[in-house]
Amino acid sequence: MLFLLTGEVQIGKTRWLESLVAELAAFGVPCAGVLAPGQWVPSTGPRADANGFEKLGIDNVLLPDGERISFARRGDLARADGTFDEESQAAKAELAWHIDDAAIDRVNAHFDEIEIATHASAAAPVGAKPHSERSAEGAESKDPSRAPGLLIVDELGRLEIWRGGGLTSAMALLAQGPTAAFPHALAVVRDYLLDDAEILLAEAWPDHCRISPDDTGRAVILSACEFGA
Repeated sequence: MLFLLTGEVQIGKTRWLESLVAELAAFGVPCAGVLAPGQWVPSTGPRADANGFEKLGIDNVLLPDGERISFARRGDLARADGTFDEESQAAKAELAWHIDDAAIDRVNAHFDEIEIATHASAAAPVGAKPHSERSAEGAESKDPSRAPGLLIVDELGRLEIWRGGGLTSAMALLAQGPTAAFPHALAVVRDYLLDDAEILLAEAWPDHCRISPDDTGRAVILSACEFGA
């Protein structure tokens, strides 16, 4: 099943996902992919939200290991500090967030690593342990496919859906459809991109549904992963 998580801007989709990932881990369900938490600071300025915080940028947290990289910066701030690249994918697409092409490359490399580990595990003889599990004692396994898990892409935006760019490796992994390692996947998609995202992924994921970051969405995913709500 492909879950398309959607909702209004800044309603807490990533915070909800972080909580879901922790809950699934407690049930022994591994999650691999990427989360995109915001970079927030206290603010009383015109861009502050109702809680008195202003969003300056977006990080990416690479699952399952938790490596955190700076992924995007608000366009006006990137122009002000001289980091805005007019030749970047984000600039050419006229996005509000300036995404560093090098950061996109790093996240794509992460999804490539997930795909390699997934195929290596699928090809291993029955009963064989992945190389990462044969590493030094006490080292955490980096193999996301050691048990059926949830593939997470936070998020698919205009670069991926409309321009065929951005997180191309994540799109390629999603295009494989359900696998033994990842029978389920979750992608965060803005509401105005949902129809096009479904068209792009319908062949690979004939079973898909839209969910919101709420108790109902949580129950749907836990049920699919064979755990009660």
